[in-house]
Amino acid sequence: MTETMTREMNFDGLVGPTHNYAGLSRGNIASATHKGRVSNPRAAALQGLTKMERLIDLGLPQGVIPPQDGPRVGFLRSLGFTGTDADIVQMAGSANPALLANVSSASSMWTANAATVSPGADTSDGRVHFTPANLISMPHRAMEHGLTQRILTRIFKDETYFAVHDALPMNPMLGDEGAANHNRLCKRHGDAGLEVFVYGRAALSPQADDPQFPARQTLESCHALASRHGLSRGHFLRQNPKAIDAGAFHNDVVCVVNEDTMLYHALAFETPDAMEAAVTKACEPLGFAPRFARADMPIEDAIAAYVFNSQLITLPSQNSGDGGMAMILPIEAQETPTAKAYVDRLISDGVIKAAHYLDLRQSMSNGGGPACLRLRVAMGTDALAAVHPGVVMTKAKIAALRAVITTHYRDRLTLDDMGDPQFLTDVRGALDAITHALDLPALYDFQKDVA
Repeated sequence: MTETMTREMNFDGLVGPTHNYAGLSRGNIASATHKGRVSNPRAAALQGLTKMERLIDLGLPQGVIPPQDGPRVGFLRSLGFTGTDADIVQMAGSANPALLANVSSASSMWTANAATVSPGADTSDGRVHFTPANLISMPHRAMEHGLTQRILTRIFKDETYFAVHDALPMNPMLGDEGAANHNRLCKRHGDAGLEVFVYGRAALSPQADDPQFPARQTLESCHALASRHGLSRGHFLRQNPKAIDAGAFHNDVVCVVNEDTMLYHALAFETPDAMEAAVTKACEPLGFAPRFARADMPIEDAIAAYVFNSQLITLPSQNSGDGGMAMILPIEAQETPTAKAYVDRLISDGVIKAAHYLDLRQSMSNGGGPACLRLRVAMGTDALAAVHPGVVMTKAKIAALRAVITTHYRDRLTLDDMGDPQFLTDVRGALDAITHALDLPALYDFQKDVA
């Protein structure tokens, strides 16, 4: 199918009302460091909305993905808990607080892990393909893919333009973490591109230098995704085990790509010179040569600042003369001298035109920066028009969601609070209001039960 113009739309995960610091993610330095801290779900969600609004102001199409349903009472019932939903949450909190923390996770806010997306310019049938990530490496995240698929199917329901697949089988060989380990190089968003899959380990061929922290993405899952999406071009790179053990649990902690540009840390891949040469050769048939900007700052600075977990975006031409690129960065990158110097060099070298530093501290404290919060979907004009309109962000929709968050979200949440039956009532009130604002009725199981 041929369309006149392709644009990339960012779909940000709306931070959920159970946003907390349970420290559930082994290998995530920020998550472990802030374990047990009091969270502020209201501030977290409002910070995320401010980021979405910044992209709207820059002239970019912006969407939103609603939160997951938590606490996941249905999962607790499957384990043998009985009674009313409120009884079950209270009993789980008393019997096994760690279990309740896992079923109450709000980590779906990091939508880069929601799915792998291949635009129609790359796929054999010309449709945009989505595969929800199975997230099998972490117990709290392995519960997400079913609802993720339901949400994506509701948003991208027109099968003329979109194909939403099942998650890969829940097998350790096929550990899949979604777009956080997936990049795409192309001349322009609408052109055929080279999809670059980054894996941490080969499940069927372990290596002596495999990292100590979980290497969540497997080579086998990358090959399965490329095949499922009907890709004629895929490139597979191994992430440096040293980066994973330093806290780069996903590739998007140490690498960001947009169109023909790759920014990455020197330790992101084992042999940077060989990687650049191989990727350049793979892009030759597509008619362009990628440009690389490698950083040699201490890996600890890169991970603390999340400079590579930025959004590298293409600006509309009306905003900057001839377009160009900009970065959406966490304020921590501005506060870290080596990271700030790297960004300043990108501007002086003409790689980017502008840097926008935003306060996302609530998310950053759990190890999620600007790039974690969004899923990128490149679509032609007709496909963009087929997206469920309720999730397309406007100033009015931002204001409506701000009102929901201010009304329903708590500004203080401890791990003990999650076992309180009243908290379950508050959370469901918030989720119900969100689905009304986004015109997604009966999205959650508890809404179907009430209906």
